[in-house]
Order: sequence, then structure tokens, then C-alpha cells
Amino acid sequence: MTGSSRNALGIVAGLLEARTGQTLTADRLWRVETALSGVLRRHGLPSLDALAARLALPDQQLLGQQVAEALLNNETSFFRDRAVFEQLGNIVLPALAARRAQSRRLAIWSVGCSTGQEAYSLAMLLLEQPARWRGWAVDILGTDVARPMVEAAREASFSQFQIQRGLAVAQMVRFFEETRTGWRAGQALRSKVRFELHSVLDTAPQPGRFDLILCRNVMLYFDRATRERAFARLAAALAPDGLLMLGTGETTVGQTPLLVPDGACPGFHRRAPGAMGAGAATCGPAVPATR
Repeated sequence: MTGSSRNALGIVAGLLEARTGQTLTADRLWRVETALSGVLRRHGLPSLDALAARLALPDQQLLGQQVAEALLNNETSFFRDRAVFEQLGNIVLPALAARRAQSRRLAIWSVGCSTGQEAYSLAMLLLEQPARWRGWAVDILGTDVARPMVEAAREASFSQFQIQRGLAVAQMVRFFEETRTGWRAGQALRSKVRFELHSVLDTAPQPGRFDLILCRNVMLYFDRATRERAFARLAAALAPDGLLMLGTGETTVGQTPLLVPDGACPGFHRRAPGAMGAGAATCGPAVPATR
């Protein structure tokens, strides 16, 4: 790699961090040129050096946004990590239902939602338990820092490849409608979920209100200081007895004083005792699903 290419990589990495908080670690550098190939073609740029030079010109906000969005890891699928969703459906959501039985209101936030599969998977879990959730006001919010991802999630149209990743045939037929280009979520499913453009580093939407937050494989891309800031935003967004779910390999231990692991459910976290008025959050015992 030439010195000028290293300089170009530094400019691109700085842009990504400034716009999203994510750092380009060494193990991600190899995919930069591949990830940006579409941006280079779209703007007629022959190399990363040419891209860096263009970014240095005034009025390149749109190009900068396209670069940042192209470098984000938007990997997702329906019911990603099936065991996680079994835990949600059989233990976590029933426990939340018991705690919210009086208000019959539930707020869920899917952070870094990409094209929406995680949020739609949550909605399917609820629709598959109609007796438990009948009469409830359930708000499922999906957010992402990339506008194209949010727009795709709202459109809810998926290719044959996307629709087959994680969905059973019965779910595909029940919740989706076949189109000329693939499959689109039906109105019953789309109406359960809403999507917004938002960075987890910004003030949380509806602070202190979310009963359940899923923020899986987002913290992996932050440095320690940025991760601590993100955890503070998530802690502020949780209801006092709310639960936060992280990805495999992610933890709050040693990362923030505001959140601690939940002893009953691996992968779930809650506000630390005394932090921001923390309540007695816990996954609770397994409760058979009511269908």
C-alpha cells in the first residue's frame, strides 16, 4: 500500500468515525476498497486517493454521507441467532408482559436495525401470540444511522435470498406477500413497526421509556470512550426495570458503571443498582407462551 493510499484510508476512517462513532480497526481495513467500489463507480473516481481528494473539496456532504454508509456493516437476517429469539419469546417477553399487565403498554427499541429484519422478527413473535398481546399497545421502533437502511426497512421488500434467511415457510406465507421482485411484509406486520434515522450516540428517543432494547453487534465497532458514551445513552433510554440485550461477545462488564448483566438471562443487561432510579429488572422464570 502506498503512502498516499494510507493517507486516503486515514481520511476515510476519520470521516466514518466523525459521522457514526465507528472506528476502522485493522481487521476491517481489508474490505474498505470493496465496500467503497460502488461509491467510486457512481462518482467516476478511479481510486481511494481520488475519493479522498474529492472529499477535501467544499460541498461534499452527500459524498461523505455515502462513504460512511457504505462502510457500515449492515449484516442482518430474520430471527438472527434463533436461540436468542426463543429466549425472547419464551422468557423475556412473557416476563415483561407480567410486569406491564396493568398498563398493557410495551416499548421495544431495535438499535442499528439495518434493513429491518430484527424489528420485523420481534413483531412476528408478538403476532404469533395473539391471546397474550390482545388489547396491548406495543411500540416497536427500529433505528439506524444510515438513511438507505431506514428507507429499505420502511419499504419492507426483501429478495428471495433475504426472505429465506431465518424464516420458516409458514411465517413467510403468513406474514409476507410475493411480488415481482421478491417478498414484501404484509400490512399487518408493517403496522407493528416504525423506523427512524438515529445514532445511538445521540440523545435517545423517548428517554426512560423502553422496556426492552436490542443493541446487538453495534458496540463492537466503537472505541472504549465511544462505547461508554453509547452505553450511557442506552441506560438513559431504558425504563427503570427495562432490559438491554447485547450481541454475543459484547458485555457491559468493565465498560460502564450504569449497566450490569442480568443474572437470570445471559446476554441481557439492566441498570446498575442505584443508577438512574434502577428498578428490579430480571428476565424472570420461563412462562409458557399463550397462543
